[in-house]
Amino acid sequence: MTTGKHFSDEDLVSSSLLGLVRCSNAAPLRLLRPFPEVRVVVRADVEPASFGRVALVSGGGSGHEPGQVGYVGQGMLTAAVCGDVFASPSAEAVYRAIKATTGSAGCLLIVMNYTGDRLNFGLAAERAKAEGLSVEMVVVGEDVALPRKKTGRRGLAGT
Repeated sequence: MTTGKHFSDEDLVSSSLLGLVRCSNAAPLRLLRPFPEVRVVVRADVEPASFGRVALVSGGGSGHEPGQVGYVGQGMLTAAVCGDVFASPSAEAVYRAIKATTGSAGCLLIVMNYTGDRLNFGLAAERAKAEGLSVEMVVVGEDVALPRKKTGRRGLAGT
């Protein structure tokens, strides 16, 4: 029995995303570039100029795969933004997801109640709004595992 690691911490998230995209025949997905610097999975059929629906973008730290990436597809999320293991995605990655998916109908960011997620998704939303894009953000906080007295509801179950 082998007890060694199959992936290094540096390539675990990127490898899992590459595998998911390569196996997504029924609902084709694509990765935004530059990958792996920006880890964003997007519906392959979405182009901002012709997308007439509100783009739904979510994301967060990796380590709970498939996490939000598992919900990218028609009738669900338009894109998912992935951070490192247990770390929020960068504001730049979120911004690129917004730019890659937002058409005339706008974009809704669905964000878990983590400080880093709220900060980076919020910064990206403000940057996109400054460029004239219609972007709104909702913070989900329904997790019942944590009492309100500590960190507050995290938004794990319903995001």
